[in-house]
Order: sequence, then structure tokens, then C-alpha cells
Amino acid sequence: MTRPDYPVPYIAAWSGEHLPMRRVIQVGDGIALVGQQRDTTKVSWKRWALRPGSGRPEYGNVHGPRQRRALRKRLCQVCGGPADRNELGWLWLLEDHRADAEQGWPEGEMTTHPPLCLVCAPVAARLCPHLRDNVVAVRVGRVILDGVYGQLYVPGVPDPIPARNDVALFMDRRARWMVGGQLAASLLDVTVVDLAELTTETPAA
Repeated sequence: MTRPDYPVPYIAAWSGEHLPMRRVIQVGDGIALVGQQRDTTKVSWKRWALRPGSGRPEYGNVHGPRQRRALRKRLCQVCGGPADRNELGWLWLLEDHRADAEQGWPEGEMTTHPPLCLVCAPVAARLCPHLRDNVVAVRVGRVILDGVYGQLYVPGVPDPIPARNDVALFMDRRARWMVGGQLAASLLDVTVVDLAELTTETPAA
């Protein structure tokens, strides 16, 4: 049973949505899953059932198809409604890397986390482990869906061998050696904003 003050995020997986992993085989320029075609970017995506609410919520496990839908359609990662957008762009919360990032951060930041609406942003900042006490709110003018996060494989006999989880651009040959779990996006025309002032803004229609 979930607490009313701890919502199940739209992109979270449920225990009843898992599907068996298909065999990973090597093809000419990478890997593929038996009985499953790669997409137009030549990525093989991990399979999921679409049964939100089935079983128990898995807060730390991302449901790949919903995550990809949220990024493509700019949906709030928590409630699944439209993410907030104003004249500066869509609302995003990022882990604060200003101390160790290159000058100009967060311009060009690559993320797998979808945007948020004004109502859910403070909730995410408070409850998400990767954001708690380490969050920066930004507005994003342009979003480029250009990468994949997933399980990287290396050549092996008789089948490819799982190596590590990684992020790769679609143009990178490593993407063809991944079982994709989440879509990744590059954030451009980024403006840092004050998270404390977000609750005073009027949600966009």
C-alpha cells in the first residue's frame, strides 16, 4: 500500500510488469534480442509489460517504455501529465554537478530523467534519493533525444557477454551493443532557476 504523500512515479516499474529477458545474440554490427527487431537507431530495447498498478511499485526501477514516452512527449515523470513550460522552456530538476563539472554546466547536460510539472517538482526534490539535498532546477529551451542508457555487451562465445551499464549517443557504435533501458536526452538553452520560487509560479495550461 502506498502512502498518499509518497506517490508512485509515472515512470516507476511495477512488479507485475516484468517480462523474461530474451537471449542476446551477436549480429553484424552489434547485438540483438532473439525474436525482436532493433529500432531505427539499431538499439535493442528491454521488454516490459504495460500493466501499471499490477503488483508492488518498484520506486528504484524505471519502466523503460513509460520513461521514453515521458521524454518524447515532455510529460512529468511523477504524475504523467504535461510538464511545465514557460518562455524559458520546460522545467527540469538535475543533480547539482556545479562543483565538479566543466564551465558552462548545465548547458549540454545529458539526462535520462524526464521533466516535471510545477506541482510534482517539490515532491520529487524532497523524495527522490538522487535529488535530495543535491538539486538544481532549470528551464530547458531545447531537448535533443540523442542517446541510450542500458546494459553494454562485449563479443563472446557462444553469446555476447554483459559488461556494464553505460550511456551512449545513438551515433556511437556502443549503442548497437546495448540492451537499452532508458532514453537519454541532451539539454540545451538551459537556464538555472530558483527552486524555492517554483511554487509561486502559475502552472501553464
